[in-house]
Amino acid sequence: MSYLVLARKWRPQNFAEVVGQQAVVRTLRNALYRNRVAHAMLFSGVRGVGKTTLARLMAKALNCQQGEPDVPCNQCESCLEVMAGNAMDLHEIDGASNRGIQEIRELKENIRFFPAKGRFKIIIIDEVHMLTTEAFNALLKTLEEPPAHVYFMFATTELHKIPITILS
Repeated sequence: MSYLVLARKWRPQNFAEVVGQQAVVRTLRNALYRNRVAHAMLFSGVRGVGKTTLARLMAKALNCQQGEPDVPCNQCESCLEVMAGNAMDLHEIDGASNRGIQEIRELKENIRFFPAKGRFKIIIIDEVHMLTTEAFNALLKTLEEPPAHVYFMFATTELHKIPITILS
């Protein structure tokens, strides 16, 4: 018998299952439907409101091979890989434990290459406020001029710790 954390077991797998974030979901779905998704997004809020979940749903929708632009199908290879946590083009980084400039340099090196399977590479940095100042500075140029095949999704509980240069 395998053990699965309840938060993962009941995590929403599509936008319709997200509870309490209707305005955010509507904004994200509209951006997907109109093909006007920003190359960098910042999700902020208290613990448990769905920041990382929404970032993962965006990753799934951006690379979905079969569904509508704003509705991931949850059946194609890309969706199944995201759900299983082994999507080659989705890189999730914990900002608390990978917070230094070296990790960001490796990330920048990695995103130069095109996606392995999907249309896009999606980088999710959870707890992004934990990155060092040097790491933020190293990331800044890439955020200002991102490759067309890369999307960044940042999640934080402490918005005030994000440098203003990153927020702009």
